[in-house]
This record gives sequence, structure tokens and C-alpha cells, in this order.
Amino acid sequence: MANEILINVGVGETRIAVTADDRLDEFHIERTAGLPDGGGRAGHSVLGNIILGRVQRVLPAMQAAFVEIGLDRAGFLGAKEARCLADLPGFQDALPEIGDCVHEGQAIFTQVIKDPIGEKGARLSANVTIPGRLLVLVPNQHGVALSRRIEDEPERRRLIAIVEGFEGQPGMVPGAGYIVRTVAVGAGEAELREDAERLAIAWRELEERKKHARVPSTLYCDLDPVARALRDCVRAETDRIVIDDAAALSEARAYAAEAMPEILEKIVFYDGADLFEVAGIEEEIESLLQPRVPLSSGGWITIETTEALTAIDVNSGSFTASSGLEETSFRINQDAAAEIGRQLRLRAIGGLVVIDFIHQSNPENIARVMQTLAMGLGRDRVPTQIAPMSEFGLVEMTRKRVRDPMVKFLTEPYRGALAGGRVRTVPTVANELLRQIERAARANPGRVVNCVAHPEIIRWISDEAVVLKRLRERIGGRFRIEAREGWVRDRFEVIAEAPRVAAAAGE
Repeated sequence: MANEILINVGVGETRIAVTADDRLDEFHIERTAGLPDGGGRAGHSVLGNIILGRVQRVLPAMQAAFVEIGLDRAGFLGAKEARCLADLPGFQDALPEIGDCVHEGQAIFTQVIKDPIGEKGARLSANVTIPGRLLVLVPNQHGVALSRRIEDEPERRRLIAIVEGFEGQPGMVPGAGYIVRTVAVGAGEAELREDAERLAIAWRELEERKKHARVPSTLYCDLDPVARALRDCVRAETDRIVIDDAAALSEARAYAAEAMPEILEKIVFYDGADLFEVAGIEEEIESLLQPRVPLSSGGWITIETTEALTAIDVNSGSFTASSGLEETSFRINQDAAAEIGRQLRLRAIGGLVVIDFIHQSNPENIARVMQTLAMGLGRDRVPTQIAPMSEFGLVEMTRKRVRDPMVKFLTEPYRGALAGGRVRTVPTVANELLRQIERAARANPGRVVNCVAHPEIIRWISDEAVVLKRLRERIGGRFRIEAREGWVRDRFEVIAEAPRVAAAAGE
């Protein structure tokens, strides 16, 4: 395992692990079961979906509107995100009134830019975008913008000149703008043009569907989790893309052949024992639910998330540098600063983050720690902002919140006498049980697999017709599930029946 993308496709969820230098660098879960509509390509996230919605209420005092988008809660559309709809001169430069952008009962294109989190509905934008491999199409906004991670000035000028040249050419979207993605660095004009043409086709298909769509309805979903991993996670340094499901492998190769033919030979099939277990990913996922993160120097950081913010405390532990207290503080802070960006990314932590570094006196050391923190966050596709370190060693930063943090997605608060801790959610335990059933079936071909679990878990699986159908297709009907009262939620047993032994010779 060096620089790889490992894709584990289960019957209820798809898990994607991106490794860099033999360490887990990104982790994504997309649930395809347990949703009100019985699942779908986009999994638990609706991020990026383009929805034909209807404005329910316009709230001038809040400079916002609530839009019906077909979910349990209406989406939130702020004036900033709605200003492309304002029919006013100069609306791109000044914030218009929300009433100048939308009115109640109006049907509008909206895009989810932040998943529903807690009791809050999805955050919406009327300035919809369609992402490609190299470019992002912005139909309602003219001009070319570049990823902030493209820093080489000659390369920036080259890319801008190429993409600006698409304006007015046949097959392109008239008046549209583009965002050039980081992976476009080094791409030629032909590659960029092909990507722009694919995006134009997608936009025209979307406009055609709009003519016949009911309100509300989702007209565009982002790529399925596997193809999205190829589009967003593959880098020049990626050595292999390993997929443990034959159907997903075929889909990945089909997408790559069309959009990224250069990576086709890197996509390989894994047909052995559990992919994540063998690669050590399961253990790393478990560590993401723990507040303490050990550092290589001997110290640790503690991560605690509340409704208001996430607090990160840096502790030196038993480490002491021979050169004194300042050097000890610097070494631990450097180690922590390098790890914090990775942890925020893996744990999907967003919002306000306050880091309590160990006190330092040397301004040069402080600057080097802040530089290390910025470099670690620079790998993140989610926007971040960092404030200078205060005299007390505190650093405030923000990371855009686009979905629930991993700990909230996989666990929930204990109820009753155990209040205060957290326990794995029913879907989390159920999906682990489904993986265990598949492992047992593969290891014991032809035998019946018996499963015993908490009633909540059995009920969840039994209610998911799509899950049961997929499970039978993958392992056949050789399994039984049984509820066991009195067990804790995360306890289950999966046992393959012993083969029958002949009662007499020749039987």
C-alpha cells in the first residue's frame, strides 16, 4: 500500500480509502441503503445534486428563502447564492435583496452545496455547476477561474488562455464560465476541450429534462461513488485503484475509458480476503472514532467536537527534547500541525476549529508551525481559513462544513443510563454485519450462513428489500437472520453451518 485508492463495495454502502505514502489520507462512505427512497446512486449525501425546486417562503429580514426540494426539510437559499437570478445591473458586484432574486411559488434550479446537518436543511445555490474531470462548468456565470492550488503563474496563464478560447465555439454552452481543477495542470488543449464538450452535453440534457419535470424533482445527481472517486481522488502519483466488486470494476473501467483512459491499466480487481482488513484500513477507521490521536514524537492531540466548535488540544506526553522546553514545544507542535489537517479531512470535521498549541516563545518557531499547519490543510479540497496564533498559543480556523462529521455519521449518543457516551448507529452495525455475512459465505461456499443480532439490526436489514436482493444476488440464498433479545446493539454472531456428514457408507 503506497499511493492507492482502495474501493470496498458492499450491499449497503461503498467505502473509499485513499492512501498516500502508506497512510490513510482520505476516507469516504456513501450509503446506498437506509434512505427514505430506498437508496440511490448518490448514497447518503445529496451534495452536488441539481434539483428543480419551488420557493416556499421568502424572508427579507434573513435575506434568504426556503425552497421545497423533495427532502424532509426545505432547503436554505441565501441572497448571495441566489444573486445570479437577480435581473439587476451589477448584481455580480453587489448583494441584491432576496426579493429581487426569487418570489414565492417560483420554480428554480438549485444545487445542494451543503448536506442537511442535524436539524438544518440542505444549503442551496442557484448558481449551479457541473463538475468534470478537468473543468467545472458554471452555466450562469461568465469567465474562467482556477483552483487555488494551481500556483505556478505561467501554467495559470496557459490554462486560462486555452479555456477562454472555448467561448463561442460550436458545441459549447453560450455565455458559460469554467473553473479549472487542480488535476488540469499539464493538460493539453484537446483534453480540456473534450472535458468541456462532455459538460456541455450534460447541461443540455439537464435543460431538456427540466421541460418535462415535476416540481420538486432531482434532475442531476453527481457520479456514483466509484466513478466520483476516480474523478476526484486520482492524482499523477496514484499507483493503483483496487476494487473488490466485479460490477463496480466494469463501471469504473467504462468511466475511465471515456474520461480518463490514461488510468485504465491502474484499475485492478481484488478477489482475496477482506480488502480493508488486509490493508489495515479497518483499524484506521476505528481510530477515527477515538478522541485521542497519538503523534510520532510521543505526544498526542485530543479532538472534541461540540455543536459550536471543535477543540483540538496538543499535549507533549512523555516527550522531552534534550535542548530544553522551547525545543520540546516546537517539536510537538510541528508534529501536531502536520497531523491536524489529515485528521480534519479524515473525520470530515467542519465549522469553527480552535487549536490549543503548546506555548512557544520563539517567533520563528511559531511561524514554522503555522506554515506546517497551512501546508497540511493545503491538501484539502474543502476550503479552509486560518487566523494567526494568539499570545496564548490558540489558533482559530474554519473548514467549510459540507456534511456530518464521521463520528456523527457512524455513531449516536447513548440513551438512558449510559447517557454521555456514543454508540454505533443501527445502519453502521447493520452494514458491518452484512460484510461479515459476505465474508463467511465466500469462505464457506455451499454452506448456510446463520446470523444472530440485536432486534433493531435484524429489523433494519429485513426492511431493506434492496439490501436483501443485492445480498442474495452476491452470495445466493444461503443465509438466515435471527433476532436475539437482550443483546447490546453492536453484538452479533455469524456462523457457517458445518457440512453434512454421511450417516452410512454409500449414502
